Amino acid sequence: MPTGSNNKKKYTYVWVSAIILVFGIFAVYEITKRVKSGTVVENDRMSMAAGQNKVGFVVNQGKKRKVPEFQFLNQDSTLVTNEDYLGKVYVVEFFFTTCPTICPIMTQNLVELQNTFKDNEEFGVASFTINPRYDTPSVLKRYAEKYGVTDKDWHFLTGNQEKIYELAQEGFYILANEDEEAPGGFEHSGMFALIDKNGYIRSREDQYGNPLIYYRGTITEKQGVNADGEAQQITILKEDIKKLLAE
Repeated sequence: MPTGSNNKKKYTYVWVSAIILVFGIFAVYEITKRVKSGTVVENDRMSMAAGQNKVGFVVNQGKKRKVPEFQFLNQDSTLVTNEDYLGKVYVVEFFFTTCPTICPIMTQNLVELQNTFKDNEEFGVASFTINPRYDTPSVLKRYAEKYGVTDKDWHFLTGNQEKIYELAQEGFYILANEDEEAPGGFEHSGMFALIDKNGYIRSREDQYGNPLIYYRGTITEKQGVNADGEAQQITILKEDIKKLLAE
């Protein structure tokens, strides 16, 4: 091959490499800038999550996980069981009324869900207190009124503490413990579980097909992202509730 042709190809390769290098440097700069500003966490993660359409089943040892049987008193001193939720899509949380940290935000997020689905009789919420010695039905009723709870299918549930902890830890694998060193005297998770009309625990799947299992309940849509760079998941929870309601 003639020498001129070789030189021409060499210059072409050099030019292409230079373009790639320049664009690569620019891309790294933009990503670094967005990471520092927090927008890469908020926007990119939410975009990835929103791109997933399937709300799958949560599986344990090859079996679809279902809500265990339970029966507790609600804020009206009415006995409520897991069967009362059959035919409804509902969200489960574990909280306590004197919680000084995450519970008020969790309740605000659940009120947001209540207001979003206020016209749908197939939506509900189950809020289990992890401090039943203090959170009697009357205390729970005042708490519900304070936060503007109007959904007749939102039950604040209290009863035997051991059974509530068993439901949390063995039924949902959600943290719930009495801990004198924790704020308010109790340690618990700020996650929400999503249950379908047949009582199965459901979850959005990530880009790899793995279930998220729970939804972050301690960050509001307005806040978007917290100080640790974690994005709010109330938006995707709303989307997934709509999908399950349509099933």
